[in-house]
Amino acid sequence: MTVGMIEVRDKQRHLDRLGHHERRDYLNDHPMPAVVGPDGVLYITDHHHLARALCEERIETGCFLIEDRFTNLHPEAFWTEMRAWQWVHPIDAQGRRHDVDALPRHVEGLVDDPYRSLARYVRDAGGYTKTDTAFAEFQWADFFRPRVKIGPGRDGFEAAVRAALLLAHTPAARSLPGFSAANRP
Repeated sequence: MTVGMIEVRDKQRHLDRLGHHERRDYLNDHPMPAVVGPDGVLYITDHHHLARALCEERIETGCFLIEDRFTNLHPEAFWTEMRAWQWVHPIDAQGRRHDVDALPRHVEGLVDDPYRSLARYVRDAGGYTKTDTAFAEFQWADFFRPRVKIGPGRDGFEAAVRAALLLAHTPAARSLPGFSAANRP
């Protein structure tokens, strides 16, 4: 339901700097995982920030890694499979869970959750390590949401990253995926 638009904008800038062939190579190297659902509809299961950046840039092609095909399933059975494989996480910008009916029908309908960007940038700065835990970034975003205020503009965001980076190494974050007190900046 959400993406971090700061991350989307940064991906847009990256795509803008690439020439046509470089962009093609980049997209080939970063395929978007997806599932083919009922009626042959493609459902992206990861890399939503890249997908949104491509839409924002009006780039109508991309590379996909098809994880499974559920074309013969009834919609209810399809969503049961998507949940079982942890390929769907309908959480809004306030961290509240919704039914899958609330999911946007297109990546352009994904709304901004700045705490998704915060979680990603804290991870990139060494605040925690990337793990195979499904939706770890959401857990970190929810951890930061009540503890870190994101001020206006890029300066406000960067100040939030610095504050969250320190918080990521405290005992309060110990139960989160990828936590490591040893990663202290």
